[in-house]
Formats: sequence, structure tokens, C-alpha cells
Amino acid sequence: MTAHTASLLNAILLVSLSGWGYFTSETPSPTALIPAIIGVLLLLMNPGVKRHNKAIAHVAVLLTLIVLLGLVMPLRGAMERDDSAALIRVAVMMASTVIAMIFFVKSFIDARRAREAGESPA
Repeated sequence: MTAHTASLLNAILLVSLSGWGYFTSETPSPTALIPAIIGVLLLLMNPGVKRHNKAIAHVAVLLTLIVLLGLVMPLRGAMERDDSAALIRVAVMMASTVIAMIFFVKSFIDARRAREAGESPA
């Protein structure tokens, strides 16, 4: 899997799962849509990530890290409320975000190695 594919899947999961949580909640909070907003931004950046645009890729990584850190509190809240549906939604969003981060880091390492070897990134 490539970084842009992992980021695309992560963005789709962020949008769909946070939207699901918001629209099925008895007391929806606008903050529940923050992952969806970041997911939309990641979707918009995906063509640039696919073209190996360094600036866009770095912004996408930053947003991915921000959403990962931002999901810690909803995870704790879901555990405290004993809300298994919310727990599963947030855990899936966190897992996809971690996977996206791993592929971003791998792509940065591969690009650096290719640059050092005098090749263009794949």
C-alpha cells in the first residue's frame, strides 16, 4: 500500500465514522465532526500526496498526527461511558490513522533513500 492510498482510506473512514457518530448521537456535539473536517481536508490533499508534492504531504502528515492525538479524548470518553459503538468507531479511526502515519513515514524514508541514491521517488 502506498502513502496516498493509506491516507485516502483513512480520510474516508474519518469522514464516515465521525459523521455516523454525530448523526446517531442523542446529544450531538459539533466537535464530533472535527475528524470529518480533517478527513475532507485529507481527501482534498490526496492528489498532491499521490504526485509526491512534499509540502502537501507534510501538511497531510501533520493533520494525520493532529487527528490521532485528538482522538485520544473521545476514546477515553467512550470507555468511561461504556459506549461500545463509540469505542469501536474511535478505535477504528485511530487504527486507520496510525496505519496512514506508518505509510507516510515509510514513503518519506523511501524518498530520502531514492534522493541519496540519485533516483526519483516511485
